[in-house]
Amino acid sequence: MTSAPIPAEVFGALAGTRPTPSGTQALRAAVHARRMLLLKSLLVRVDRQRRLLEPAAHREFERAWALLAAAERTDPAAVREVLDYPMTGAWLAAALAAPQGAAFERHLAHLGGVAVAAAVRAGRPPAGTLAVPTGLLLLPGLGVLRCPSGRVRLSGGPGGVRIADAGGRTEAVLPRPARRSAPGAAPQNGEGAGWSALRTLPGGTVRLDDLDPYRALPPGSVPGAPPAADRADSPWEAWAGRWRRARELLTAVDGRRAAETGALLRAVVPLAAAGPGATPMSATRRSAPGAALIQLPGTARELAESLVHETHHSKLAALDELVPLCAPGGSAVHRVGWRPDPRPVPAVLQGAYAHLALTDLWWRVRTGGGAAPAWRRRAGERFELFREEVGQALSLLLESDELTVAGREFVQGMERHHAGLGVAAQNVL
Repeated sequence: MTSAPIPAEVFGALAGTRPTPSGTQALRAAVHARRMLLLKSLLVRVDRQRRLLEPAAHREFERAWALLAAAERTDPAAVREVLDYPMTGAWLAAALAAPQGAAFERHLAHLGGVAVAAAVRAGRPPAGTLAVPTGLLLLPGLGVLRCPSGRVRLSGGPGGVRIADAGGRTEAVLPRPARRSAPGAAPQNGEGAGWSALRTLPGGTVRLDDLDPYRALPPGSVPGAPPAADRADSPWEAWAGRWRRARELLTAVDGRRAAETGALLRAVVPLAAAGPGATPMSATRRSAPGAALIQLPGTARELAESLVHETHHSKLAALDELVPLCAPGGSAVHRVGWRPDPRPVPAVLQGAYAHLALTDLWWRVRTGGGAAPAWRRRAGERFELFREEVGQALSLLLESDELTVAGREFVQGMERHHAGLGVAAQNVL
């Protein structure tokens, strides 16, 4: 058995893709541990390269860090919600990868917004001023305030936190939470000129994030990937309606999977619309697990399938940070049924895992009574196709020498679940 830092039964359940509360808890803990490591790495870099920073940039960093630390002392759970928000991970990855100089300092300035968001969630009224070099103060998971002057004044009172542009042209008033933060909960949207709040999709806490500048895929990282859609191109009624219906469909056929998507996904990032006749795409960034980047599908059924697919990319990304599944430096590539291009072993594992979860979903749609006839027919076709393609990918993985010991054990667990689905299919026939 693996010496993974999670219980063997949780590791095995994750391999089989079936949702469990203990698995969800382990993955959320893995995301948080990774965020704390990256945040510490950023602090170490700033400390070591202090003499290379502009004095003003270093002063603003220290001011923001002090605000974040004060919020953490007031309500650690509230601060954790901000640090674990997917786009905070994308920011940390970008900041740590940035070359020294102006590029690094631009990323560094974003800590101010992170700290203010944490203070708002913690109900700790901040006071003082912060620089906003980009002219946009981004509060992860909450919204964006335009700041034409490049500085904001922060103040607090019984009504909440007031964040005002130093030039007096814009402001946001964000109510203090009535109680300590529950996981995933957000303060009310707030109001004010120049303030744009993130919207929460119906029936839960998942945000439709069409504002955060760190939400998009890095240029060139995925050839042909569409850019993130701006708010003007993210039709709220269409997204809200399709999301509500997709959640209803998932709940009807697999309530545990519906609950898992709501617990692990923190944000949906709309991508620019697909062209006429094109198949909508979706993606997950390794640095931002918990965010599903999706082109709005034409049907709720397609959105439900995309949510399961991307949730499993997030699950594997989080798990792989805790328990490395593939050895570094591998060079082999393999062809898989769901992609036209050869894929390296880590990508084969990612694809096989997401498609195994879809195969499991389609089995339940096909055999259960909660799906419409059209979805059952489609599920039956997709089940047979992807069961075969996933089986071929699992054989490739088990023959590879690029898996770690834990990775091989994980793939063997995937294979057992895959084989069980095959036995179940034969029994139905």
